[in-house]
Amino acid sequence: MDHEHDQTHAHPHDPSAPCAHAHARAAALPEALAGAEAACAERGVRLTPIRRAVLEALLESHAPLGAYEILDALNARGADEGPGESKAGRGLAPIAVYRALDFLIEQGFAHKLESRNAFTACPHAHAPHDLVAFLICEACGGVDELAPAPLAKAVGQMLAQEGFAPRRQVLEITGACAHCRA
Repeated sequence: MDHEHDQTHAHPHDPSAPCAHAHARAAALPEALAGAEAACAERGVRLTPIRRAVLEALLESHAPLGAYEILDALNARGADEGPGESKAGRGLAPIAVYRALDFLIEQGFAHKLESRNAFTACPHAHAPHDLVAFLICEACGGVDELAPAPLAKAVGQMLAQEGFAPRRQVLEITGACAHCRA
């Protein structure tokens, strides 16, 4: 995308301004939800209403969200149906969101950013143990996910030389995205 000619560009310090990350997420939302539903059907698992609502909340946000931010967003739009409902009828219980997040991560539809203790939707179909690099913009909060083969090969060789068996391979890089730098 040519960020210099993007009419939605705003000052990088305005967190409410539209951002290239937000536009990309919004455009990909219907396809991503349909892909998740198809993958669940193929795997014989259910994308329950709460799981779908949590995934949708993650897909709607260009920035990673904490579990309680997701909970607030779902309760604000009335996504308090089903077994995750609290007994008092005040909306979803936090455990319902955490269970949905566990499912989404297990199925490869979301990732946890450890440095932020927050979650982001996964737009790529990669293997669970593939190296994933997150580019986290400190100005707009947007996250881009990359699964670069050359980097994975280099890290794989380094790990093999050290005899190290990784459980997860995640690289988080913070800085300024191209949109905010423009």
